Amino acid sequence: MKRLFVVGLLAFTPLTWALDPAGTQQLAALQQRWAQIQYQTPKDKRADAFEKLSSDASALVHQHPGSAEPLIWDGIINSSWAGAIGGLSALGKVKAAKASLEQAIEMEPTALQGSAYTSLGTLYDQVPGWPIGFGDSDKADALLRKALQINPNGIDSNYFWADHLYRQKRYAEATAALQKARQAPPRPGRELADQGRRGDIDALLKAIKDKQD
Repeated sequence: MKRLFVVGLLAFTPLTWALDPAGTQQLAALQQRWAQIQYQTPKDKRADAFEKLSSDASALVHQHPGSAEPLIWDGIINSSWAGAIGGLSALGKVKAAKASLEQAIEMEPTALQGSAYTSLGTLYDQVPGWPIGFGDSDKADALLRKALQINPNGIDSNYFWADHLYRQKRYAEATAALQKARQAPPRPGRELADQGRRGDIDALLKAIKDKQD
């Protein structure tokens, strides 16, 4: 009976393992390229650039099927690709991103300091609701709160929580979250992403100020 239990447990528990050094290096390259596209590439060229990067991310997922980190970045990149495309034609990319992020959470919820929760919560916040999409503010709230529990001082977890509060017109709370995001510790190797996110923070603070003036 004990042997059957163990076999059953293995059958229903996803097997996960850390990336090897080569995989870690490939993941870092994806992160760096994403930041370059997101913050340095002209808007009219981002969709094509993200399409190529999405292909690279998918390849990394297939090379490391037991690792949550490539799935998270596959989700992030597809989300960004969808944002660069815009409109209803982006829904397929959004659904692909959602599937990758949900799979990553199932594998390893705390991978990359809970980034899957941040990214999935942001999707629920920004995607249209039924019948067009799956957007749901309440689900976004729960996911973004979970991200903050895992990474309370992160620049992304606090920024996207602030963006959620802004959408709810909770401007004072959003401002406090943005100030906390500003104080987040730097991420080694992700200097460009940090610089770009600080620009996002400043832009959202200005939007809040404009709403209150």
